[in-house]
Amino acid sequence: MQFDVYGVGNAIMDLQVRCSDDFLKDNNIEKGVMTLTEPERQQEILHALSQHAVHYCSGGSAANTIVGLADLGGCAAYAGKTGKDDFGRRYLAEMRDLQIALEVPSAEDGPTGTCVVLITPDAQRTMLTHLGVSATLDASDIHEQDLSRSRYVYIEGYLFAGSSTRRAALKAIDLAQKHHVRIALTVSDPFIVDLCRDDFISLIEGPVDLLFCNELEAKALTRRDNPIDCAHELHRHCANVALTLGRRGSIIMHENELIPIEGVTVEAVDTTGAGDMYAAGVLYGITHGLSWQQAGHLGSHAAAQIVAQLGARLPRRYTHAEIEALLD
Repeated sequence: MQFDVYGVGNAIMDLQVRCSDDFLKDNNIEKGVMTLTEPERQQEILHALSQHAVHYCSGGSAANTIVGLADLGGCAAYAGKTGKDDFGRRYLAEMRDLQIALEVPSAEDGPTGTCVVLITPDAQRTMLTHLGVSATLDASDIHEQDLSRSRYVYIEGYLFAGSSTRRAALKAIDLAQKHHVRIALTVSDPFIVDLCRDDFISLIEGPVDLLFCNELEAKALTRRDNPIDCAHELHRHCANVALTLGRRGSIIMHENELIPIEGVTVEAVDTTGAGDMYAAGVLYGITHGLSWQQAGHLGSHAAAQIVAQLGARLPRRYTHAEIEALLD
């Protein structure tokens, strides 16, 4: 089987719950970012919000993108580590129901990673993450045969924060170069740039063919203030850049051309996974004969679907005809 994209990232079960801005302040939680924490802290927060419903969804940045690609009709494989617990079994079942190839064996010991996603009234998401066994993903977990049959490998930036997951990411990149598979990297979070900026700069100046980042991440990488300046600076080193601007849309850089992509106006409910789904639309587009501009439009529409609902999953699988209608 040929794959459009082979994804590599954390396997995390999301537990999404609504809260107020005051709740974040009262509990000393920094809004709008991902913070690594322990299960005890997660349970403390969930207990404090016990009157609120919890929405469960298999997640992880790259996993969201891979699932989005599959929902759009693409063919994908994924490398991510789960435990042999209920969350792990649920996670694998959801991926396999979408016919996503996942060859990494479950860890014998340790819990599946979890992320408490706190959603404030402005639809912003704040994440408290315990990586669990996802942090043990290593170079040996990268399935060379599946990767070699893929058009792109898609690497999650969060992986560079851990030693074994960093080895997994670099092994995937090495194998991609060996088999002439194109490499896409998503930066994931501004705090990851603070930790791993040298790694990212080296990859952007080297093997990465397509870089995904948001405005804050682009500014952290380039140390420039204007997003257009950021896009041009990144494009000096990377063949293709997709820089998201929230409700203002995105910028795609391709062959020295700046392609502006409009945003899709929706009533925001939850921004969790919006950037991941934008990446899914772009990756689907460029692996299925769409122009970069069309791929960006599809990414905007897919992201808008996610923002307008709770959870980082498209409401249904899309047909080719529905995608064509969206682009029209």
